Amino acid sequence: MTDAGIEAGGIDTGKPQSARMYDYFLGGKDNYPVDAEAAEQVISLFPAVKEMARVNRDFMHRAARLLAERGIRQFLDIGTGIPTEPNLHQIVQAVTPDARVVYADHDPIVLRHAEALLHSSPEGSTTYLQADVREPGRILAAGKELLDFEQPIALSLVALLHLVADEDDPYRIVGELLNSLAPGSYLALSHATGDFDPETWERVVEVYRRGGTTAQVRSRGEFARFFEGLELIDPGIQLAAHWHPELGGRRTQGEQIPLYVGVARTRH
Repeated sequence: MTDAGIEAGGIDTGKPQSARMYDYFLGGKDNYPVDAEAAEQVISLFPAVKEMARVNRDFMHRAARLLAERGIRQFLDIGTGIPTEPNLHQIVQAVTPDARVVYADHDPIVLRHAEALLHSSPEGSTTYLQADVREPGRILAAGKELLDFEQPIALSLVALLHLVADEDDPYRIVGELLNSLAPGSYLALSHATGDFDPETWERVVEVYRRGGTTAQVRSRGEFARFFEGLELIDPGIQLAAHWHPELGGRRTQGEQIPLYVGVARTRH
């Protein structure tokens, strides 16, 4: 450990980080006391947050599997988070062994664990980029060296955009990413909402902001804006537990989990 709570690897242990709090919610071990303290504050406000994290992971698994079954062989997953098996590449390569997956995250602790993201099937490939979604041009420049942008790509932004505030213009960011993708590509999103209990979620957001993490929940209408100009696949925008539950995952009362999800296809 170096001064001011900074480890030699550049990991700041002096303030909570969203990826490490998410790991705590999932029952992982890759977090620090400062993360646990902030996470417990969130749990005290919204006890279902641990279930919310698991429901979000289940959605990612279902969406990735469905897109692989639709023939998508390239995936760009931004906001990867700390690896938790099964990871996205394990899901899609079980369906399509030659799938190529590029992960991107800006948190140094994810870089430390990136080796777990790189155990690809022999036929496919996985790569990790240290990059922030607020720099979409940088991600695209690196991604074009690893993926064929002339062919469809699935862009995964799962549980990420509620960590991007309006002042960073998340709609512009998503638009810039999508504009570089070939027709027939897909966008998969999940996003926390305060629609059902705005006062609680104002307090949850404040926990993140006090720790130095931007956070902003959005309404269903604000979430739907991310899909403008795209073709939503059935069943459209749903609470996470109601999106293709037949594809597997935990059974839960979805109305208690305030997480909107959707998957859409870019037009020809």
